[in-house]
Amino acid sequence: MTKSFNKKQIGLTVACALALGILSAAASAQSANDKAYLDDSRGAVVKSGFGLCWNTGFGPPPASSPECDPNYVAYVAPPVVKPAEAAPQKIVALTPPPALKPVAEKLTLDADTLFDFDKATLRPAGRDALDTFVGKLRDISPETIMAIGHADRLGSERYNQRLSEQRVASVKAYMVSKGVESGRIYSEGKGETQPITKAEDCAGPKSAKLIACLQPDRRVDIEIIGTRIVR
Repeated sequence: MTKSFNKKQIGLTVACALALGILSAAASAQSANDKAYLDDSRGAVVKSGFGLCWNTGFGPPPASSPECDPNYVAYVAPPVVKPAEAAPQKIVALTPPPALKPVAEKLTLDADTLFDFDKATLRPAGRDALDTFVGKLRDISPETIMAIGHADRLGSERYNQRLSEQRVASVKAYMVSKGVESGRIYSEGKGETQPITKAEDCAGPKSAKLIACLQPDRRVDIEIIGTRIVR
């Protein structure tokens, strides 16, 4: 009876030792490999009597697997969604601004067209001539407008100076009434000091013929300095 008991005890001890040896060896191998589940020397996962995998306690938390998890659900990676392609940008050509061209224009207006003889009040024909001139300024950005009045040599020098000043003042006032900036208009009377005719061309006493001959001297010169818009 004692012998039988001893044999059973010895057999159980040997079996436990073998199991512990297997577990120890598996644990040693597991520690070396740093795996989540315990496996034996053949690489098979060691399971308990209930079919559960043994967790080594080493490495990362055990991942779910069909071998060790009865509720295992295979992981399906979500589809890769490519970012929507941006619509091609429409390239809009920039229109260059209109070019500016320096301009200097000079216009001579016949005083006999602008005024009656020996007068400084604008005639209807004179206003029409100035309207045409102001219309030309629409495509010009004027910096300075110079209006110079002139008279012929008939009469005294003092009288002719005052008459030229009065006439050019009338021209300036009319241009301002048509929208031209007053500050851009420089006006001056030159009297009889800058004639166009020569003395030998218009000789003799005062007469209708002489008055007609001296007509080019009775004038208003207008000069514009600015820029023109080139389209």
